[in-house]
Amino acid sequence: MATSYDKLTASAKAWDDMAAEFKKAESAYASATRGLSSQTNWTGIAQGNASLNFAGTQYEYAAAQAQAKAVANLLRDAHGQFTELKQRLESLVADARKDHMTVDDEGNVRPDMTQKERYAYVHDPDGQALLAQYNKAANSWADQIKKYVKAFEDADAGVKMALEAAVKDSNKDAFTGKDATFNGFNAGAKSDIEKYELEYAKDVATRLNSGEKVSNADVEGLNRVLRDNGNTAFKHHTEFGRDFVSVLGAEGTIKLSNTLNNVAHSGDSGRKGLYGDTNKALANTLSNATQMVFVEGQKNPAYGTKEYQQAFEKWSKTPDAKFYNDFMSDLKKAGLDKFDLDVAADKAPMTRGQGQEIRGYQGLVTLMQQGGGYSPQFLGDLTDQMIDAEKKDKDVWDLYGQFEGKKDGWFANDPVDGTLGIISRDPATATGYLDPAADGDKNRLEYLLTKRDWNTVNTVDYNVHEVAGTDNVDKDARAGLGLALEAATTGRPPGSPGEELGRHSEAEARIMHDTINLLDYGSATGRGGDDSKANGDNLLKEPGYASMRGSLGRALASYTPDMVDTIVGDGTMSGRPGSDSDGSDSRIQNSRSSMLRIMRGVSEDPENFFLLHEAERRYTAHQLTTQDLSDPEAVKNLAAKIGEANGAYNALGGDVQLGERDSDLSSAADQRVYGYHVIGGAVTGIPVVGDMAQRVVDGYWNEWLKGVTAEQGLLARDRISSGNDAARDDLNQIFASWGTQTRQSDALIEAAQREALQSYTSGRESAYDALRERK
Repeated sequence: MATSYDKLTASAKAWDDMAAEFKKAESAYASATRGLSSQTNWTGIAQGNASLNFAGTQYEYAAAQAQAKAVANLLRDAHGQFTELKQRLESLVADARKDHMTVDDEGNVRPDMTQKERYAYVHDPDGQALLAQYNKAANSWADQIKKYVKAFEDADAGVKMALEAAVKDSNKDAFTGKDATFNGFNAGAKSDIEKYELEYAKDVATRLNSGEKVSNADVEGLNRVLRDNGNTAFKHHTEFGRDFVSVLGAEGTIKLSNTLNNVAHSGDSGRKGLYGDTNKALANTLSNATQMVFVEGQKNPAYGTKEYQQAFEKWSKTPDAKFYNDFMSDLKKAGLDKFDLDVAADKAPMTRGQGQEIRGYQGLVTLMQQGGGYSPQFLGDLTDQMIDAEKKDKDVWDLYGQFEGKKDGWFANDPVDGTLGIISRDPATATGYLDPAADGDKNRLEYLLTKRDWNTVNTVDYNVHEVAGTDNVDKDARAGLGLALEAATTGRPPGSPGEELGRHSEAEARIMHDTINLLDYGSATGRGGDDSKANGDNLLKEPGYASMRGSLGRALASYTPDMVDTIVGDGTMSGRPGSDSDGSDSRIQNSRSSMLRIMRGVSEDPENFFLLHEAERRYTAHQLTTQDLSDPEAVKNLAAKIGEANGAYNALGGDVQLGERDSDLSSAADQRVYGYHVIGGAVTGIPVVGDMAQRVVDGYWNEWLKGVTAEQGLLARDRISSGNDAARDDLNQIFASWGTQTRQSDALIEAAQREALQSYTSGRESAYDALRERK
C-alpha cells in the first residue's frame, strides 16, 4: 500500500521521448537516402539491393516508434490498474479499521482490543461467543484483503505478458515486402494490456476446444487472464467479457466449459482444482459479458416493473446491446445443439443411449452455476428460451441416469430448474421473474407449478426385449423452483436466518398467494372454497416435490402472521382472488383450508413442521407482549385466537409421521440454543421476536411436543372429539409464562387459559376438516 506507481508514468514519458527520437532519426535517414536508389545513372543489382535495404531500414524506424509508443501506453495502462486496485485496497482496509479491526502491513487482521480486554472475553462464557464473532469478522476482512492482493498479482502478470509481447516482433508485414528484418522492431505492437491477454486466452481456449494437449501452465494462464479481467474493479471487465465470448461464440463457450468440466470432475487429482477454478472464471466472464446498463451512471429500474421493461426495450435498440442481442440469438441454436460430456456419456446403459450427448443449454447452465452476479434480464431471457424449447419437445432434456447429490448433482440435467436456482440467489430477480403481474402472458408461475413435465430421467423396461420405459424424476427435481419461490416470496436469499415477523411486498404476497392456490387447486384463482377439488397436501407428499418442501416451508414460516390470522378468522375463510395489496404491508388471502393443506404437505418432512410450529409459537409470544392488553376482554379475545391456532397446528402435527424425531426432541427437551432447537441440526428461517417475547417462549417450550404427539393418529381413527390433556397443559403453560414475564394477576391468567382451551377444539377441527379425504 505504500508503493508509489509514479515511476510507471515517468517511464512511459521516457518511452514517448524515445519514440520522438526515433521519429527524428527516421526523418534524417529519409533525407540522407532519398533519391540515391532512384538516380538515373545508378542501375543494376546494386541499385535494387540498396532500394530494398533503404526501405527496410525506413520501415524499422517506423516500427521502433510504434513499439516505443505501445510500451509507453502499456505502462500508463499498468499505472491505471495498479492505482485503482491500491485505492480500493486502501478503502477496504479503512472500512476494516472502522469495524474495530487491526490490519498489519502483511494484511493480517485481528479484533482491535487490548490484551486485558481479550483476557476478559476469554474468561467469560458470553464473552467467548462475542469473541468468536469478532474473530469470524476478522477472518472475513482478511479474506477480502487477500483477494485484492491476488488481484495485484494477476494484474502484474498481465502487464508482464503484454510488455514481453510488445517488444517481440510480430512480423506482421514479413510477407508483404515491407518488413525486411525478422525479429526487428514490432510494428504491430498493441497499446492495450487486455488485447494481449485476449489473444492469449483465445489461443488456449481454441486449443482446448480442438482436443489438443494443453499444459497446466497454459490453463493456469487462461485462468489468470479471465480472473484478472473479470475483476469488477476494472471498468473494462464487461468489454473484455464480451470480446472473449464473442471470439468463442455460444457454441465455443459451451464446448470450452464441457472440456473443463470433464477434467474438473473426472480427471487426475493434479488438474481437477485448476480446471474447476478456470471454469468458475469462465462463468464470471460470461456474467460480465451479459451485464447491461440502460443509462450510464444510473441504476437500472427494478426488474419486472413497467419502468424496467420500457428501459430495456429502449436499450436493446442501441449499439451497446449488439453483443447481447447477437449472443442470445446465437444461443437459440447452440442451446439445442448436442455436445459431448463425460458424466452424461458414462450414465447411458450399454444397449440404449450409449454415448448420449447433452444439449447446449444443459452445458451452459452447468457452467453458470459456477459463477454469479448475472443480470436479471439474461437469467429471465435464458429461462424463457428454454421453456419455449421444452414446450415444443417435452423430452428435450431427457437423459439416462440420475444426476443428483454431491457426486453428479453439479450437472444441470434440468437446465430450467438449474437456472431457477441461480435466479434464487438474487431475491429481486426471483420476484420480478415469478410475479404473475409482471410476466405479461407468459404465466411462468402457473406453467412451472401445474403444467411443466418434470420427468427428465429416461428408463428402460425389460419384457423379453428391452424397451424404453416411462420417464422418472431426479431426486433433486424442483429444487431450483423451491429456492426461487423462497427468494421471490420472502425477499431474502434461500436459507437466510429468520427476520422479525411482518408483512410482505405486493409482488411477494401475490406470488405466495398464487403458489398456494396453484398447488392446492391447480388454479391461481382457487375454487371458491370448494375443497373437494383440492389436493395440495397429497401433491406435496409426492417424491417429486421432496426437494422443494424445505424451501416452501421456510417461505411459509415468514407468512406466519397471515396464516395464523386466517386460521383464527381474522382473514378470509374461503379465500379471495389475489393478495391484499398494501405496499410493503401486503398479505395473502388464501382460504383457511388451502393454507392448512399446504402446511401439511411441506410437513411431510418433520423439520418443516417444527419450523412452522415454532414460528406460530413465536407469533403467539409476539402478540402477547406487543398488543395493548390493558382491557381483560382484549386478553380473552387474543387467548381464544391463540387456542384456536394452537389446536390447528397441533392437529397438523398429529398427521405427520414424526417418527424418530419424537425421541430426538424428547432427549433434547432441555437443550436450547437461542434462535433454534437442537434437533439433529439447526432449523433455519425461524422468525426473530423481541427479548420479552423470547423469554415468554423460553418459558413454555418444553411442553409443546407432548401436545402434538397426543394428536397422533386421531384423524386416521376419526377421533377428532378426543381430549388432549397434554395440549391443555401446554396452553396453560403459555399463559403462565406470559403472566410471569409481564406480571399479570392470577385471575387474568386463569381467564386467558379458559378462553384458549375452549377454542383449541375449534382449531383442531378446522385442520381435520381440511385434511379429511376429499371425494
